Formats: sequence, structure tokens, C-alpha cells
Amino acid sequence: MMPDILCLGEPLLEFNHVGGADWRQGFGGDVSNVTVAAARQGASAGLLTRVGADRFGRSLVEMLEAEGVDVSHVSRDEDAPTGLYFVTHGETGHEFAYRRTGSAASRMAPQDLPPGLSGASVLHVSGITQAISESARASVTAAMAAARQTGARVSYDPNLRLALWPIEVARPTILRALASCDIALPGLDDARILMDLDDPEVILRRIQEMGPAIVALTMGRDGVLVGAEGEVHHIPSPTVEAIDATGAGDCFDGAFIARLVADDTPLDAAVYAAHAAALSTLGHGAVGPIPNAQAVRDAMRRTKDRSQIRAN
Repeated sequence: MMPDILCLGEPLLEFNHVGGADWRQGFGGDVSNVTVAAARQGASAGLLTRVGADRFGRSLVEMLEAEGVDVSHVSRDEDAPTGLYFVTHGETGHEFAYRRTGSAASRMAPQDLPPGLSGASVLHVSGITQAISESARASVTAAMAAARQTGARVSYDPNLRLALWPIEVARPTILRALASCDIALPGLDDARILMDLDDPEVILRRIQEMGPAIVALTMGRDGVLVGAEGEVHHIPSPTVEAIDATGAGDCFDGAFIARLVADDTPLDAAVYAAHAAALSTLGHGAVGPIPNAQAVRDAMRRTKDRSQIRAN
């Protein structure tokens, strides 16, 4: 049986520098993080991907299974490795170094997709998956088309990574995907580059004009702008003593989609997801600090941020 939320992308093994000579092994990959975040909120979520037939790939699958993620569409590649990345921290924030060229996930192809993607309510994809190889890019396009045919909503995060592909290729590809999705989840920094605009509200409305019914523009410490049903709202970011923002945007995406599937309004889903994302910065790594639903509900009761929401 297909999970309610099906995510297509690359899971990675993570090594996070926590000080001195110490590195903490964890898990990451933007779409994989989204899947785990959705599952921790109680949603039915699954990952569609390829991993290497190596210890790293086995560790990732074991982690996903422990999180309650459906791994029935995770295939193992005997000839390609599982991707890795390293996180370091400095005055300007966190920095990433990847070892993913030629990875198993980069070899995903449209023929790897389950027939029709039947049964999923939401398909989530990202610009990073489109960037890692031409065959992965074709897989995203094919998956989005298949989701449309079955009536599933498509969720899309541009996640622009210019180290993976040039802007001349990235911009038209991402803009086409934004125009074809139902739920757009861009980050402000990426959107400014892609849209060649600066003002967040102008960016959000321009993306709305492209076609998505729901747009949630994440702005880091400045919170989230969410546009849906003819209204735009600003949700402040809860104040926390952040340790590591790795994967915070992915946590937002997973929590937001999970609440939409649970029939929350886009505004309520965004309030919930903003709290989840803030809590996810309280520890090192992308997956470990992702909160569960109880932690998010407790934080919402403490902060009462709904009183701060303003309509624009």
C-alpha cells in the first residue's frame, strides 16, 4: 500500500563537526529529511530512492525503518555507493562538503518509478534531486506528471544548490517545476536568485501567479510567509537558542505537508511547521533533532505565536 506522502530524493550519510577532532555520524539528504520529519509528526510517509549495497546504505534503510518510514520503494545498487556529506560550522553558519558524484541515487531513472504512484496523496520532490544527474531530473519530471494523472498533489522545494548545477540550467528547470506544483516551499535566499526579485511578498505573489495553490516562503529567523486562498500571512519564527540549522527547512517542509495531509489549513500547518523547524535547530545534525508531534504541540502552547500572526 502506498503511503500518503511519497518523497523522491537522495538520502545521505552525514558527518557533523561538533568541535575539536569530534565528528558525529548522522543522516541527511533534503528529501529524506522531509520524509522523516513527516513521519515524526504521525504521517504515513515513504521514500522513493536508490542507495548503495554498502554499510552506509544499510544504515540509512535501518534508520528509515526505525522512524516508521515506508522503504518498500528503496532499491539497492550493487555498482554505485551511497552518498556522503560533511557539515562544519563557522561565523557565517554551517557549510557543507559533499561526496555524492556517481552515487546510487544519482542513477535513479524514470523506469524506477512505481506504476502510476497510485495511492499517494502528496508527492514531494526538490531541486536538489533534479540537480544530481540528468536521469534523476527526468525522474522528477516523470513523477510529477504521474502524480498529476492520479490526482495526487505535488509539493516542491527548489533547494537551489549552485555547486551542483549552473544557474543557466537550474533557473528554467526550477521555474517549470514551480509552475507545475500544487504546494511550493521555496526559501527566500533561493527565491531571490531564481526570481531576480528582493521583496518577500512580491516574490510570494509572483510564485502564486505561476500556479501553485499554496506557497510557503521560509525566511529563516524572519519566519514564514504563507499564501493560500487569496490571503497572505506572516508567521514569526519562534525564538530559540539555535545550535545547528542543518535541515531546518526540510523539517519545515515535512511538518507542513504532514499537517496539510491531516486537513489543517495552510495557515495552521505553517504555524505548526515553523515551531517544528525552530525546535530542529536545538541539536546537531539534520535528522536527530527533528521533533515529534508532542514536542511541537508543547512548544506551540508555550509560545502562543498565533497571536502574533498578521494578515497582509
